[in-house]
Amino acid sequence: MSEKAEYLTEVSADESYDQLPDEGTVQETVENLEARGFDVVVVDTAEEALDELVDAIPAGASVMNGHSTTLEQIGFVDHLNGDDHDWENLAGQVWSIDDDEERQQFRREAQTADYFLGSVNGIAKTGELVAADASGSRIGAYPFAAGNLLLVSGVNKVVDDLDAALDRLEEFVFPLEDARAQDAYGAGSVVAKQLIYRQENEAGRTTVVLVRDDLGY
Repeated sequence: MSEKAEYLTEVSADESYDQLPDEGTVQETVENLEARGFDVVVVDTAEEALDELVDAIPAGASVMNGHSTTLEQIGFVDHLNGDDHDWENLAGQVWSIDDDEERQQFRREAQTADYFLGSVNGIAKTGELVAADASGSRIGAYPFAAGNLLLVSGVNKVVDDLDAALDRLEEFVFPLEDARAQDAYGAGSVVAKQLIYRQENEAGRTTVVLVRDDLGY
């Protein structure tokens, strides 16, 4: 049983916000994302998504990621923490710092990485992206700070419109993330800082890798 399936036996979450859309919906979503300035790559598998990310990041680039179950599932976190790349692993440097204040400062500086990777909590078929977290350490890089942004998502996060994407965050994602945070950190989560990403005005900066699979929350 997957982690998400296990949490769904423990918490109340509206699973109508976590369905695989038909191909027509996927294509309409891609067209609307591209019309809003996002580059979009559609792949069939987690393995292909990982290949896309690895190919997109040049040797010598500084790389940081925000917490993402999706990045864990496709194997990117393990790849970043391994030796099979020539990147500067800022995430690894963050957690090698013992002093709390120094670590927090470096986390802020790492938001300006050459490549920042993460996911989103909802994708509107109309082309908007919705993401949130408790501290802002994930979404702080999304709108401006990072040089390049690579976002990976399963198509299960596609919903009809922006209102539905916001509802998905509250009614499906949050109960699961709260349960995960309890297990991981010993304290629940909160939707404290939220981003609605309506448009990317810098050509080539933000790429959305859509996976035709059920990934993440």
